[in-house]
Amino acid sequence: MQKNRVNFENAEGQQLTGILDMPLAQPRAYALFAHCFTCSKNLRSATNISRALTDAGFAVLRFDFTGLGQSEGEFADTNFSSNIADLAAAADFLAAEYAAPALLVGHSLGGTAVLRAALDMPSAVAVATIGSPADPRHVEGLLAGSRAELESEGTAEVNLGGRAFTIKRQLLEDLEDHDMPEAIADLRKALLVMHSPLDDIVDIGNASDLFLAAKHPKSFVSLDDADHLLSDDAHSLYAGRVLAAWSSKYLPAPSEDELESAEGEVTARTWSSGFRTEVRIGPHALTADEPASFGGTDAGPSPYGLLAAALATCTTMTLKMYASHKKLDLESATVRVTHGKVHAKDCEDCESEGGKNDEFRRELSLAGDLTDEQRKRMLEIADKCPVHRTLHGEVKVRTTLAG
Repeated sequence: MQKNRVNFENAEGQQLTGILDMPLAQPRAYALFAHCFTCSKNLRSATNISRALTDAGFAVLRFDFTGLGQSEGEFADTNFSSNIADLAAAADFLAAEYAAPALLVGHSLGGTAVLRAALDMPSAVAVATIGSPADPRHVEGLLAGSRAELESEGTAEVNLGGRAFTIKRQLLEDLEDHDMPEAIADLRKALLVMHSPLDDIVDIGNASDLFLAAKHPKSFVSLDDADHLLSDDAHSLYAGRVLAAWSSKYLPAPSEDELESAEGEVTARTWSSGFRTEVRIGPHALTADEPASFGGTDAGPSPYGLLAAALATCTTMTLKMYASHKKLDLESATVRVTHGKVHAKDCEDCESEGGKNDEFRRELSLAGDLTDEQRKRMLEIADKCPVHRTLHGEVKVRTTLAG
């Protein structure tokens, strides 16, 4: 999983900060995740759910609502409607920069907000809630001790989850404006309701209300003995895996155009944006990329990194073969390779007289009961590695167009 920090504007022009978790290959679909009331994108359960989804090929955007985490704005000025607007802004960002979200996932009040936001997101074909209230007015219960002060003063400081938050009366007023049963009935998207019967923050009865209000296709999954925040990693990872399997039914089938490579052949494929490249070396798969400093996402080694790796691995194998043949006491051979450019005028043994030349620096670490003479000989043997010889020999690269 590759984590990419992203920023986008909400309806008020404030910067919202998120993390776009990307799978190693081209995403099968994009998902949008909404965190719980007063939580953040970095809640451990949110991270675990995202990880399980990316393992299944989804790209997942999780972000901080206005006034929370690293996003701009004042939490006191937000409400249920602003959360819905933030979700719309996040979906617009994905549509503009990557692809519109096909899966919407919300935890606790984030799930209730996702249900309402989904009505205006035609790209979303599947929606899932986790421990979500059937009515946003459930939040009023958390503010019961401050209700009188909110009504009389218009503002109050409340303690939620061990943290102090300033709440304004407008939050309560906004909660009254949303008819969730009607919104859920009009959803017309596949719905998955996930809830724990032991949830002591949002009672399991809310799951029943959500399920009964929705039309088919709809599903319910019990999270058994999980708490409201899915604090146990096993529960959040399970929820993520179930989400991936369930939503797959409503998404287009994975492309059958899987990258394949015959024996002795290397195949690489990249897409319209970025440098992330899927690589197949026979039956082996890996990812290549460029570092962030070169415009990539650092999801894998760079092309020169792969070339240096070829030299390093070839060297260790050559040393191992020589030691075995000579029955030397070689416990391990470690090779460190770096690549850089050197001016031709500064290179005493270079044939070219101008410009820069590629230079690989290789350092050997040999462990074992070896004499100085044996170590010196193995230093010479390193230069006989086939990749080393290829790099120093005459090489031709002949390119044609397929088809």
